[in-house]
Amino acid sequence: MSAIATTKLSETGLAVERHWRELANTRRLYTLGSVAFLLVALAGSLWFANDSNAGKFFDRLPHLFDFLDQLVPRDGWEVWRALFDLPSPYADGSLKFDYPEGRVYLFGAFYMPEYVYKMLETINIALVSTILGFVIGFLLCFLAASNMVTQRWLRFFVRRFLEVLRAFPEIVIAGFFLAVLSLGAIPAMIAVSIHTVGALGKMFFEVVENADMRADEGLRASGANWPERVWFGIVPQVMPNFISYGLLRLEINVRASTIIGAVGGGGIGETLRLSISRNHEAKTLAIIFLLLLTIIAVDQFSAWLRKKLVGEQAFAFGRGD
Repeated sequence: MSAIATTKLSETGLAVERHWRELANTRRLYTLGSVAFLLVALAGSLWFANDSNAGKFFDRLPHLFDFLDQLVPRDGWEVWRALFDLPSPYADGSLKFDYPEGRVYLFGAFYMPEYVYKMLETINIALVSTILGFVIGFLLCFLAASNMVTQRWLRFFVRRFLEVLRAFPEIVIAGFFLAVLSLGAIPAMIAVSIHTVGALGKMFFEVVENADMRADEGLRASGANWPERVWFGIVPQVMPNFISYGLLRLEINVRASTIIGAVGGGGIGETLRLSISRNHEAKTLAIIFLLLLTIIAVDQFSAWLRKKLVGEQAFAFGRGD
């Protein structure tokens, strides 16, 4: 046996070792208890899902991948024909292969594929909603910041108002406006704009509250009024962060506009829902591919624009530079 193994511990060492073993046993007990709790919660959730799904959840579980199998077209080129509205050799007069009929002619024989046009409609909804939400959130955030407004009742009212605006998901708000204004892009724009005001307004006033107040104190000492203090003392500090949050919100709104489109809000979401419900596999894959490309393009463009507007130093912290 080694010298280390035969070394006897002192009374203090034995007490430390005994305490360490007690802590290890306690941690092991907590770990086992946590795992048991998670298993019980998982089993309860599955039971509830099965019970609330008319008892078909476990019956349909083996068919989980059937939908993916049905998405495989018999000819891979059909996806590209559907994406660019090209004639299909399998055209039989049905809606499944009527790709050229969706063309949007701009001038002469020059056309824009249907799904690209629908995607632009979705991006337009997201862009307009982001601009409206940015402007209104910008105007409200200074009234909600504790370092800019001393009236507690005013801050309370503005903050509660922003909470109400972001309390409901965009799709819930869209459902209300779709019922009132009928199907189309306008209800989607209103719904996404309302949620964007609430979300950006909260982030904006938190940025304002963390601003350096020395510029504001100097302006106040020189007799500047409240709008001048905001415009010249606070806005130059917070605007880079505002723009960064606005671009991030644009990415989120593209996804939200797609989801709202599936319930009648226009754009590519509605086309995707119809394609899936009619089992048009080539059209469905073409739309999913276009959505993926658009999300990647918007993400990359937003990241590039944020670096140009905010500066490289805003990203250096995350890299540990």
